[in-house]
Amino acid sequence: MTRLKPKPFALAVMLILQVLCSVSVTAQTPSLSDFVADKTAMPGCFSLYWDDSTGKMYLEIDELETEFLYQVSMASGLGSNPIGIDRGQLGETRILAPQRVGPRMLLVEKNYRYRAASDNVLEREAVVDAFAPSVIWGFDIVAESDDSILVDATDFFLRDERDVIGQIRARDQGTFRLDKTRSAFFLDRTKAFPENTEVEVMLTFTSENPGRLIQGVAASGNAITLRQHHSLVKLPDDNFKPRFADPRIGTNGPTIQDYSTDIDDDLRVRLVARHRLEKKDPDAAMSEAVEPIIYYVDSGTPELIKSALIEGASWWNQAYEAAGFINAFQVMELPEGADAQDIRYNMIHWTHRRTRGYS
Repeated sequence: MTRLKPKPFALAVMLILQVLCSVSVTAQTPSLSDFVADKTAMPGCFSLYWDDSTGKMYLEIDELETEFLYQVSMASGLGSNPIGIDRGQLGETRILAPQRVGPRMLLVEKNYRYRAASDNVLEREAVVDAFAPSVIWGFDIVAESDDSILVDATDFFLRDERDVIGQIRARDQGTFRLDKTRSAFFLDRTKAFPENTEVEVMLTFTSENPGRLIQGVAASGNAITLRQHHSLVKLPDDNFKPRFADPRIGTNGPTIQDYSTDIDDDLRVRLVARHRLEKKDPDAAMSEAVEPIIYYVDSGTPELIKSALIEGASWWNQAYEAAGFINAFQVMELPEGADAQDIRYNMIHWTHRRTRGYS
């Protein structure tokens, strides 16, 4: 029998297929367990994995499309009254959800300021499509298992989310930029818990033209180092009952626009930002709370002022007693070992500035 020799074209096709198969195998995402084997694990709500050799922080996401609360605060301050970047200062609170698209993981913020409280699904979707959401970050997927995806979150955390640069510029105190070579994770306050994950970073901002106010408070006006704190928090159940704002009293809270209202009615719906307070015995005139409201006073407060803060803030409990609650509003010093930037704690922060402040 005569053996046929492959033609050059067929050889070329075979070589191409072999190369493609080889690339496909090497391009497979490694397993999560293999990837994190040599890294420091911090298991929790969003588990973290720290690579000490590279300075990278990896974030595990195991619930796609599940919303969570995202909050950034200042863990340290600048110390200037006119600029106003203070320790304990909160930034914008966001509700985010992770979405996977191919090899990318996106963090999406839905636009809840515009909605339609309607039973018509298409009416609700029309409002959703009319007002843009925001993709606040995109991650590369570095590893995965059946239920979990691991992303490189280093750049997500090591950024000026609080917009320190913009606030300094708005006060005409110089043009600053983030120097990543002088920035790093602050591991002492980076922890993961069952219902929240806390990440703190130390960011250094540099400028060739620092303003007078900057130079008056920073160790070196050309380089200011501040810590920003990221909180990723599991949302509670959906049994919270919203309350509409009463114009006769002063309240804070979100204003949304409801496009299911009648054409002649005001679109704006004003809600009250409030604690979720429920009686253990709903039928009793006076009852303890299912979960009392607790405010913690900063342990760094000077002693005489600290005592006054605890006593003065505790007076609010009189209002809750009048509303039928027993010991529902409590004030105490932050317990030892607790992190004041942890969003689980309602804080009364003490902030030092260059000049004396007034309450």
